[in-house]
Amino acid sequence: MGIRVIKTALAALLAIYTAYYFQLASPLSAGLLAVIGVEVTRMKGLQSALVRLAAAVLGLFFASVIFLVFGFHIWAVSLFILIGFPVMSRLGLKDGIVTSSVVVFHLFAEGEVSEALFLNEALLLLTGLGWATVVNLVYMPREDHRLEELRRRAEEKLTDIFRELAATLRDPSRVWNGEQLLDAESAIEEGARLAELSRENRFWRYQAYWGTYFDMRARQFETVGQMTAIIAFVYEKRPQGELIADLLDILSEDIKSDVYTGVAERELAALERRFRSMPLPQTREEFEVRAALLQLCREVDRFLSIAKRWKKKSFQQP
Repeated sequence: MGIRVIKTALAALLAIYTAYYFQLASPLSAGLLAVIGVEVTRMKGLQSALVRLAAAVLGLFFASVIFLVFGFHIWAVSLFILIGFPVMSRLGLKDGIVTSSVVVFHLFAEGEVSEALFLNEALLLLTGLGWATVVNLVYMPREDHRLEELRRRAEEKLTDIFRELAATLRDPSRVWNGEQLLDAESAIEEGARLAELSRENRFWRYQAYWGTYFDMRARQFETVGQMTAIIAFVYEKRPQGELIADLLDILSEDIKSDVYTGVAERELAALERRFRSMPLPQTREEFEVRAALLQLCREVDRFLSIAKRWKKKSFQQP
């Protein structure tokens, strides 16, 4: 049983009891409104409550005009749907259509448009959506433990990827199934999703660390994909490839640091200077392989540039 189910049950219970206590008509509707109003994050809960309230007010306005002009006929309800729903969608109140329908159907069932009925519907809305909002604000589970787990998983898989790429450069005939790429991508995407949930749940004391971290990893992962594609063109062993493999070994360990050390960047710069001092390719095959290796160095530099922009001395885990 998820926490959202428990919160929904509690909100519905409190809303129904409150409606009975104040002797509102159709008190069970307050529970229905509470069920509709419970959301996955605090921010979405507040936004949802405002949207549903606005949609309900607009729906009551349209329905009142239609019923007063055409009477309380079943086909008049269809007319309300044909007119009201598109307007609400156009105004960005699509999520409040169901809430609006609840109060409009109450209006139709009573067969009258009166101040007392409007007051009752307003109190039902405040009771149902109010308790849903309160329950949303009071408690939301923290995602920090799961985010830390996803961080470790992403770093472990990226480390494995760089080691696999290094091993492939040392032995181009080696076969790698690339499963670590899928695992790393899954961890980064899930981490980014949870980081966004954490942001929406924290109105105060929000730490931007996780959103920044997984954004950085997502950008870096794009370059890793390019590295993997480039290495496919390194079909024979070359001294330059072995030197880059040593660099990738360094990078596989450096990736776990929260600060930018610059070690891999300095190694890459030294490596490129060394390449320029080497003799030019003598065969077409050597030219093709060395061209791919040079492009690989460019992607490694892009990977490091992303880390340099995002990792700062003050970029510490909360």
